[in-house]
Order: sequence, then structure tokens, then C-alpha cells
Amino acid sequence: MTSQDPGRALLRHHGDVDAAPGLADFAVNVRAPAPPRWLRDRLVTALDTLGSYPSAAADLRAREAVAARHGRSPDEVLVLNGASEGFALLPDLRPRLAAVVHPSFTEPEVALGDAGVPVARVALRPGDGYRLRPELVPDEADLVVLGNPTNPTSVLHPAEVVAALARPGRVLVVDEAFADAIPGEPASLAGRGDLDGLLVLRSLTKTWGLAGLRAGYFLGAPELLARLSSTRPRWPVGSLVLEAVTACCAPEAVAEADELAWEAREHTSLAVARLGDLVVVPPAAPFVLLRVPDGPRVRQALRDKGVAVRRGDTFPGLTPDHIRVAVRAPEQFAVLVDALRVVLEDA
Repeated sequence: MTSQDPGRALLRHHGDVDAAPGLADFAVNVRAPAPPRWLRDRLVTALDTLGSYPSAAADLRAREAVAARHGRSPDEVLVLNGASEGFALLPDLRPRLAAVVHPSFTEPEVALGDAGVPVARVALRPGDGYRLRPELVPDEADLVVLGNPTNPTSVLHPAEVVAALARPGRVLVVDEAFADAIPGEPASLAGRGDLDGLLVLRSLTKTWGLAGLRAGYFLGAPELLARLSSTRPRWPVGSLVLEAVTACCAPEAVAEADELAWEAREHTSLAVARLGDLVVVPPAAPFVLLRVPDGPRVRQALRDKGVAVRRGDTFPGLTPDHIRVAVRAPEQFAVLVDALRVVLEDA
């Protein structure tokens, strides 16, 4: 544990709690408030199937679409009710010691801790720019979980550095929820079927505005996926999720996602330039970690001005002066920049 342990309750805090109706939302790092029209149309058409149970054929179509998208086989795909379900399934692997790399998304530690799994926190260092150092991970850990790119630091770890954590007898879980928000996905391990014990977790939430639907998938060896799914109920994923996964993994959707990622990169560069010295580390994904003086006051003052940001102190290793902000289009992001400038000048 670190000296800045936020406590078990704070680990359950997420950006949707910081956001609220009527506020300009920079707390939740979902790209769009709703799915694009073509995806909405696919889901509307799929409503006519809801009188029937989700079919094995629909599940296979979804897994085939994912497999084709990543160069894998359908038996290496497990469709999920969002990435969070993937974390909830990790205790079924029965690890003896789980190592969770921090600062990072806290749901894996919550799920493992609730199941009584011993968890070692691997604290990445601000002096290193929060870059991954494999030697910090305990040798005895038989389950390692990290994000790439990492939320909330927006650091992208090189693929070869992440892959160095894989070894016989260990399961390596790489949360790639934001991988498709980076042009070309240069550090993704989603196509690596050769790494022993690798599980890659993907989400459709961020790019496609599907937070309310909960859609994602695991990629990994069939025997690992079988262990993960052993306690799932019958019909674990609904028909709309299967349709969304099928649609969003189609080649034309993947091409659109990459175009959106290039646009997000441009917006992120502009955001960093406007935020200046407040930026803790150069961001790879379309969200930025900031450090501000008297963070709780700043967050409340921004809220009073109608602006929501994500508090940072619920992430192990960060402080009350850290906040995370989602990048938006420049004209939207100006709302945050202008409000932040006024709040800091009033300090």
C-alpha cells in the first residue's frame, strides 16, 4: 500500500459521480454523448429481436467480427457487458497474489479485494513520468493488471515493455479501454496470441458513446476465457450488446475510429498547449492529468461555474491536487480553460 491510500470506499469513485446534469462535463472521458447515427440505426433495427433470447449465432457473429478485427480466432474472444464485467470475472482465475499497477483505473483492485485476493500495488513514479518499470512488479505475482494507455495519467507504455511482464504461470491483464483512441493503436497487444497468459480487455464505450449499453470483450487463450466464464449465468450478454460489438468491429467502423483518433490527437495537442504547466505528463489519449494548487477548492470553484472535472485523489498514488480532464473539441474545451484561468487567478 502507498502512503496516499485513498481507502476502499474511494476506490469505487468514478467520473460519472463528478459529473451532473447541467454541468459542462470534462469528468467523464467518453468521446461523444450518444452513438453515431449509423450505430443507432443498427441498434434500433436489433430491437425487433428482443422477443427472443440472445442466440448462439449472434454471439458467434460478434466473436467473428472481433476476431477478424484483431487477427485472432473466434474461440479467443469473450464478449462482455462492458470492461467492468471483465474485471469482475478476474477472481475466477483464483490468483494467489495479484499485482495492480497504479495510478490506474481502480475497478480491478476493487473486484479482486472484494473476493479476498491479496493485492500488491505497484506504484509508478511521477519522476519517471509514470512510465512502466517491469522490475517493480513482484516476481511472485501470478496475476498482473495494468492499463495501456493508463487512466488517469494518459501514458502509453511501449508494447515490448508491457509484453515483458508475461511469463509462464502468470496471467497478464492489459486494459486497453482507450487503445482505439490512439491513431494506429501502436502499443496494442490485442493481436498477440503468442504471449503466454495474456488477456487483453477492450471497451466500445469511449469511442462510440455506449456507456449506458455496456459493451466490451476479452481476447485471450480459449482455456483462460473458459476459466473466466465458468460462473457466468446463461445468456450473459444481451442482443443489443452483441449487435454493437458486431457493428463496431466491422472494417468500416474500425476505419472511422482511427479517423476519430487522429482528430482527438489534434484536439489533445491544442488542449495541452492551452493548459501549459498544469499538465503533469504529455498525454497519449484524449484525457489529461493536471496538478493544480489547492485542488479541492479548484474543483468546487469550477463546479460553481458549471464545469465538472474528475478528482484525482481516488487513484492510488495521486493527491487532492490532481485532476483529470477529458479533451473535447476546441470550442468546447475553451469553456474549461477559461473557467480554470479565472479560478486560479482568484486563488
